[in-house]
Amino acid sequence: MRKKVILACSKCNSRNYVTMKKMSDATERFETNKFCKICNMHTPHRETK
Repeated sequence: MRKKVILACSKCNSRNYVTMKKMSDATERFETNKFCKICNMHTPHRETK
């Protein structure tokens, strides 16, 4: 089963992206590099609570 998660920029904390995450094998928060429109650069984005 998949769950919708929101990704937030680690520098400015703006919530920019929404993605799906597989919950059966997920033990920690999802993190990836994405482009932030506010920071105007690629920054690490983490899953929010």
